[in-house]
Amino acid sequence: MTKNLRWKIVTILVVFVVFFGIGVYPLLAQRYSLPAPGWLMEWQLKLGLDLRGGVHLVMRVHTDEALRTFTTTSSEQLREALRTSGVNVSSIALESDTSFRVEGVPGDRDAEFRRIAEEQVAEGYDRNPGAGGTYTFTMREDVESDMREQSVVQARETIDRRVNELGVAEPNISRQGSDQIMVQLPGVDDVARAKEIIRDTAFLELKLVEAGPAPTREALLQAYNGQVPEEFEVVSGAAGDGTGTTFYLVRRVAAVTGADLRGAQPTIDENNRPAVRFLLTSEGARKFGRVTGENIGRFLAIILDGRVESAPEIQGRITDEGRITGSFTREEVADLALKLRSGALPTSMSYLEENIVGPTLGAQSVRAGVLASLMGLAFVIVFMLWYYKLSGVNAIVAMTMNLIILIGFMAYFGAAMTLPGIAGFILTMGMGVDSNVLIFERIKEELAAQRGARAAINASFARVFLTLLDTHVTSLIAAAFLFQFGTGPIRGFAVTLTIGLLTNLFTSIFVSKTLFEIALARRSATAKTISI
Repeated sequence: MTKNLRWKIVTILVVFVVFFGIGVYPLLAQRYSLPAPGWLMEWQLKLGLDLRGGVHLVMRVHTDEALRTFTTTSSEQLREALRTSGVNVSSIALESDTSFRVEGVPGDRDAEFRRIAEEQVAEGYDRNPGAGGTYTFTMREDVESDMREQSVVQARETIDRRVNELGVAEPNISRQGSDQIMVQLPGVDDVARAKEIIRDTAFLELKLVEAGPAPTREALLQAYNGQVPEEFEVVSGAAGDGTGTTFYLVRRVAAVTGADLRGAQPTIDENNRPAVRFLLTSEGARKFGRVTGENIGRFLAIILDGRVESAPEIQGRITDEGRITGSFTREEVADLALKLRSGALPTSMSYLEENIVGPTLGAQSVRAGVLASLMGLAFVIVFMLWYYKLSGVNAIVAMTMNLIILIGFMAYFGAAMTLPGIAGFILTMGMGVDSNVLIFERIKEELAAQRGARAAINASFARVFLTLLDTHVTSLIAAAFLFQFGTGPIRGFAVTLTIGLLTNLFTSIFVSKTLFEIALARRSATAKTISI
C-alpha cells in the first residue's frame, strides 16, 4: 500500500469519525441512553416545527399607528421650523391619522409659512388653504399606501432579527394578506417570553425634561394652568422607590431615538444592578453630543415604549453611548438589549391566532420520513448491487458516508431538520447514486476499450469530474435562489440540498476513487477487469 493511499484512508476515517460523532452519535445516545458529554449533546440535530412541535402565531400589524406616528412627527417638525423662524401660529393639531390642521397663520407671514411648509412636509402631504389663515395638510394616497406596505415589511424584518437573536433554528416568518404576519417557532418552550419579545415595540426616545418629576399630573401642570403646551407632552414612569408612578413634562421631539442605535448589551450600573448599555451611530452621537453639551445640569428622560425608565442628570457632554437603568431583572435586561439591537417595531401588533403544535404530528412525520428514506435507500442498494455487482458496494459506502457527513454538518451549523429537509436527504441520495452511475458507466467504456483497470479508473474519474462539477454548481445556484426567496420550510430544503451537494462531490470523487484504489492495491498492476 502506497503512502498516498494511506493518507487518503486516514483522511476518510477522520472525516467519518468526526461527522459521525457530531451528527449521528448524539441521536443514538438520546434514543438508546448511551453515554455522551453535554457539549456533544448540544450539537444534536434539531427538528423543525413540523417534526418537533412548537408555537404557531399569526399577528396583525396596526398600520394606522404608523400613519399617525408619521403625521405627528411631520406636524412637530413643522412646528419646530416655524418656531425657529419666528412664525407664530395659533395651533397645530391632528385631525386624523393622515392629516393635521394649522390655524392662525399671520397674514403678513403667509408667504414665509408656505415656504417653510414646502421645505418640511411638501413631499408627503397636499396643502389645502382655508379661511382665516388656516391650512389643512392631508397625506397623499400613494404615500399612505407605501407607508402601510413599508410598516408591514419592516415589522416582518424586525421580528426575523429578534427570532434569530433568540436562537430558534429554522423559524418560519412570512407575510399573510396585507397586514398579517405568520411566525412559526419550532421547539420553543417559553411561549410567553417569545411572544413578549416578538410583539414589544421597543421604541427608544431620549427627551429633555422640562418639568418634573411630580407625583400627579395635576401637580406637574400647575405652573402651566393645568394645560399641556403644544410643544410638550406628559410621560409617566416608575417612582424612585418602585411602588408608585411619577410624571414628567418632556418635549415632543426626541433628541435621539432608537433609529440612532447601532448596538445594545446587558451591563450593570454603579449600584451593581442590571442595566442596558447602548451605542449610537455617528449621526446619533453627533446629535446626542450637541443636546447634552448644551443642556448640562438638566435632566434627560430615557423613554421606552412611551414610559420613562430613568431620567438622569446631564453632568457633561455625552456622545456615542448611554445607559438605561431601572428596576430590571437580568432576564429583562437581556431581553431589552435583544429588542433594541434588533430594532424597534414601526407600530404595535395584536395576536389573531396562537396554536401550540404538539410533538405527535412530529413523531408521525419522522416515522413516515424515515420509512420513506429507508425504502428508497433499500431500493437503491438492491439496484446497485444487482447492476454493478461488487462495484455497487463502492457506491453504497460512498452514499452512506455522504449522508453521515450531511447530518454532521447540519448538526454543527445548527440547521433544523424538517419534512422538506427529509426530502432533501432523499434527493441527496439520488444525486449520489447519479454521480456513481456516471463514473461507473465511464469505467465500463474505458474497460471496453481494452484499457487496464487502473488506467480505466483514473481516466474515468478525471473525465467525469468536470461533468459532476457542472451539474452540482447548477443545482447549487437553484438552491441559492430557494434559500434567498423561500420561507422557512423551503429554506430548510435548500440548506439540506446545498450541504448534500457539497458533500456528494467529496464522497463520489475522493471516497469512491479511494475505495477502488484499495480494491486494486492487492492486485497486479496489469489487471484488466474489475467487478462492474
